[in-house]
Amino acid sequence: MSNPQTIFALASASGRAGVAVIRVSGPEAGRALAKLTEAEALPRRAVYTRLSDPASGDALDDGLVIWFPAPASFTGEDVAEFHVHGGPAVIAGVLGALSGLDGLCMAEPGEFTRRAFENGKMDLTAAEGLADLIEAETAAQRRQALRQLEGELGRVYETWRERLLSAVAHNEAAIDFSDEDLPEGLVAAARDEIAALEQEIAGHLKDNRRGERLRGGLLIAIIGPPNAGKSSLLNLFARRDAAIVSETAGTTRDVIEVHLDLGGYPVTVADTAGLRESGDSVEIEGVRRARLKAEDADLRLAVFDGAAWPETDPSTSGLVDGNTLAIINKSDLGAPQLGKSGPPLDINGQPALAVSAKTGDGIDDLLVRISERVGAMMDVGGSSAPALTRARHREALEQCRTALGRYLEGPAQGLPASPELAAEDLRLAARALGRITGRVDVDDILDVIFRDFCIGK
Repeated sequence: MSNPQTIFALASASGRAGVAVIRVSGPEAGRALAKLTEAEALPRRAVYTRLSDPASGDALDDGLVIWFPAPASFTGEDVAEFHVHGGPAVIAGVLGALSGLDGLCMAEPGEFTRRAFENGKMDLTAAEGLADLIEAETAAQRRQALRQLEGELGRVYETWRERLLSAVAHNEAAIDFSDEDLPEGLVAAARDEIAALEQEIAGHLKDNRRGERLRGGLLIAIIGPPNAGKSSLLNLFARRDAAIVSETAGTTRDVIEVHLDLGGYPVTVADTAGLRESGDSVEIEGVRRARLKAEDADLRLAVFDGAAWPETDPSTSGLVDGNTLAIINKSDLGAPQLGKSGPPLDINGQPALAVSAKTGDGIDDLLVRISERVGAMMDVGGSSAPALTRARHREALEQCRTALGRYLEGPAQGLPASPELAAEDLRLAARALGRITGRVDVDDILDVIFRDFCIGK
């Protein structure tokens, strides 16, 4: 960046706290540090000092300051941090003093991270990983975000891009320098590399959207007939009275959602209206929304009334499939076969579990089964490769794979029938990969050409 403006902002959370961190980044950071403090700051050393307003001379606070000279800082620029007491008056005083200095302005949202990217301190995937880490609510989200922040995902894409650029360079060398003494089979070898790369990208895309699901959370819909105990189960999961429980059928008219940490995974559990025919316009709308939520859900919990077992509600049993956990509630009121010593339970070809929301019997087993299903959908820890976490990545990879597919449609040996178009397909694929990490540079192709071939020597 050429002559960037110096920016400052509160880097810690707003509100009262024991400590607040105010960050300054840019060429005037050192001057701001000297103006507000009496300290002779040493690089990467915390110094205790008095902070004062340079305009009025009023004392602002006693705190710590840390000096990070460029390029060894978060943004790659000169950075000063003020660690002060987290009271609103102290924070406002320090920010006001900084705003009174020439050449300083308040940072825009995300501007520190953007400067870190622009100065080569991280790529776009790492920047997105940082945002995900800040937003992480569960242990699994934290682990995935940290892997991405540390560059695991970016390194995968950058390795693919380098392999692709090498193939691009070899193809363009065969086109532009066909009269030179180039190695035989150059294009054929590049074609083999492209075919292997296309298969790796295809495998990466066949991930059942696990990374995206983990990042955004899984939707679980509780469905079933009225008075089956759906709201009681939701309250048990939430450990509070999130939904009204009543013996009156049709109490739940709208979708009630609760966000939970289930075994370290983020889930949203939605209680829905009982599925039945009704003449009430409000209940009809509730049933419609319940069916829509069931269609959108990643996992369904179909709840049946155990007091009526073995009879089941057909409007609910018809929705039981491999993406559904069948639950027979009110096992304490049901037939003896709902007990632990009874035969295996089955609804529409799927195993069912008997529970009692009233006594708690079977609830622990139910939570284990739900956790197993959720973990199977979102657990990316079993794979050595980092997970694809954003629709932006997926779209770019699909575009890359499409371009590679067009290239591979050419002849298996020698130059394709239209070498210029084939080379353009490879360039488009490389640009698509580069958009994921934020590295798109045509000069990289020339670097590979002159590194791998001594043309014109």
